[in-house]
Amino acid sequence: MRTFDKRFDQGHIDGAFVPVTGEELVDIVDPATEEVVGQARLANRDDARRAVEAAMRAQPAFGRTTVAERMAMLERLRASMLTHADEILEATITEYGGPVARAQWVANYASQCFGDAARVLSTYAFERPFGGSTVVMAPVGVSALFAPWNSTAGTMASKLASAIAAGCATVIKPSELSPWQAHVVARAIHEAGLPPGVVNIVTGRGLDVGAEIGTHPGVTKLSFTGSTPTGKLIARGAVDTMKRVSLALTGKSASLLLNDADLDAAIPLALGAAFMNSGQACVAGTRLLVPRARTAEVVERIRSAVAALRVGDPRDPATTIGPMVSRAQFERVQHFIRRGIDQGATLIVGGEGRPDGLDRGWFVRPTVFADVRNDMDIAREEIFGPVLSVLPVDSEDEAIAVANDSPYGLQAYVFSADAERARRVAAHLQAGTVLINRVAPDLLAPFGGVKQSGLGREFGVTGMEAFLEPKTISAA
Repeated sequence: MRTFDKRFDQGHIDGAFVPVTGEELVDIVDPATEEVVGQARLANRDDARRAVEAAMRAQPAFGRTTVAERMAMLERLRASMLTHADEILEATITEYGGPVARAQWVANYASQCFGDAARVLSTYAFERPFGGSTVVMAPVGVSALFAPWNSTAGTMASKLASAIAAGCATVIKPSELSPWQAHVVARAIHEAGLPPGVVNIVTGRGLDVGAEIGTHPGVTKLSFTGSTPTGKLIARGAVDTMKRVSLALTGKSASLLLNDADLDAAIPLALGAAFMNSGQACVAGTRLLVPRARTAEVVERIRSAVAALRVGDPRDPATTIGPMVSRAQFERVQHFIRRGIDQGATLIVGGEGRPDGLDRGWFVRPTVFADVRNDMDIAREEIFGPVLSVLPVDSEDEAIAVANDSPYGLQAYVFSADAERARRVAAHLQAGTVLINRVAPDLLAPFGGVKQSGLGREFGVTGMEAFLEPKTISAA
């Protein structure tokens, strides 16, 4: 029998770590080296049912807790998550190859989420007068939280923080690609000492654990982050029991470089948006819309900047692009690079294969195409890798039209020297979030998509209200 540095075979159910009963074992592979560094046993439907039942038992009492009690829980979670930040960092780098700067941000963010939720909770009015009635904001009930592999700790924490603030017991299903990250977060949650059953964690596949949680009549609310096709399946499965659904889904974000933009400032930001998290981010700005008259200058600047990006060891602080999470994701990116060439886009830097000097690991060459039309596959599909498409446009109106010509609308970026002009453009973009001359998100503002990028919002007050429902009380 093989031995591993890391082995995970437990879920966190009803306040305790318990063995899961699933039969499937999965290897944990370091994508930077292709070496197996651990193994995990996945949970099954029986484990998922146990988790839901534990949450159902916990919900009545937890739903009646006071604001002060939940604020204290959030503070304990914040402190415990911070204690485990170094372990979250290590698991994030090793399990999916997140570059150290990104992994460090996630590790800190996992703690910050609970502090942010406590601040929101401290001033929130759960009872308000409406007309002649009183409206009480009540917890929606047992909530299932689905976290993706590209931000497991951060997504688990942000969703959980809102659910705890609202008074909802939870069942969390992390991606089957993230058992190590999920285990570290589960330990931090366990050590925060919440009542049994308030937080339950089962790592498994969507087809069994996800399906069981997503259709269980005891679950009232689903909050999912992942691909649009999977989100649609979850939404369909939720209809029979009328579960409340929040979906943060696929993005194909556009960056609009207006003709007055300062290229020295804007191009590094645009490349940061495109290649964040090695391109494995739903909010990556992978379509760069450039005034045709400035295209040649912009392309030349991008060519030299991208050629200088460090690709390699995600633990090296100088590394910008780490590996793709798996062989399958590596091949997906290679497919889209070939499609870009076949459909007539101009390859200006990068291309197929691994970067020079890297013969192991799922590393891809950061790639930029020019002369891209918005009907090409590389401009339509979420690639989830470091591939940027430069699309020339002839006017501001055309830039807005091209940006909006997408089935998705998660995030957009506008770069301009004129703040008021940028705001006018932002007002016409079909996206849940528009960032102007920045790529850092506002973590207290609503986050979510329009069109096929999702339903509902997360973060801040709106994130907490996604786990609340108004109850109207009217008296004669």
